[in-house]
Amino acid sequence: MSQDIPSALEVVQICHYAAQFIRAHSSGAYRVLIVLGSGLGALAEEVQGAVRIPYTDIPGFAAATVAGHAGQLVLGTLEEQPVVLMQGRLHFYEGHPLWRVTLPVRVARELGVEIVILTNAAGGINRTFSVADVMLITDHINLVGMAGHNPLLGQNVDAYGPRFPEMTTAYDAELRALALQAAQSAGISLRQGVYACVAGPNFETPAELRFLRLIGADAVGMSTVHEVLVARHAGMRVLGLSGITNVARLSADEGEPPSHEEVMQAGRLIAPKLFTIVRGVLSRLPTL
Repeated sequence: MSQDIPSALEVVQICHYAAQFIRAHSSGAYRVLIVLGSGLGALAEEVQGAVRIPYTDIPGFAAATVAGHAGQLVLGTLEEQPVVLMQGRLHFYEGHPLWRVTLPVRVARELGVEIVILTNAAGGINRTFSVADVMLITDHINLVGMAGHNPLLGQNVDAYGPRFPEMTTAYDAELRALALQAAQSAGISLRQGVYACVAGPNFETPAELRFLRLIGADAVGMSTVHEVLVARHAGMRVLGLSGITNVARLSADEGEPPSHEEVMQAGRLIAPKLFTIVRGVLSRLPTL
């Protein structure tokens, strides 16, 4: 077994130490983890009674290095729900092993979290999508995992979940229904589709995008699915939302080449819609 993968006991100990550190700064149990993707960090400014902890201060966490990812944990309340926000996430392409990329999800479980809301910036493959659309993720294609990179590799952490977690219900039907209700109530057109996860950091070639379209992907990005696997392994319910920041070029002479600057600019248009949907979901959750 690779020395880069800690044992199950080591994973549990790292999660315990991180959770203890966080509790020392913010007491109480939390119900919802919200992961904010590229250009979407502004929602963290709306958290009430916010406690902010840089990732670099938390035992076991790694620094976020990508523009648009502040790299801090924000704890407080939003729509009267006790929430933990990741203001920016870690990515596989930054050089982090996947167990560390997904460590914050397991630490959130230690803090009492039972619902995970994941957001991301994605390229639109479905030709009916437009820039600044929001897509409700109904399923995913884990190309990174199919290539042999999975955050659940190594000794199973029995304290969190089973050796072989099932993924046919990865995206919670009730949470999806709440998102559709929230979007409809706000007059937002919420797309639905399949998210394909690739490793990055390069954008895809036209041939790769045509392949992704052929196998049923509606949008493509470089994150999210790893967190879904760990959350579902631990029995947490998952909602996924993609902000469509660019329309995929299926040939080299089609449109302008994508860039991270384009992603950030589109994020400013997407953020109000996505935040309205997330807040709508939180306000519709049954009271504990």
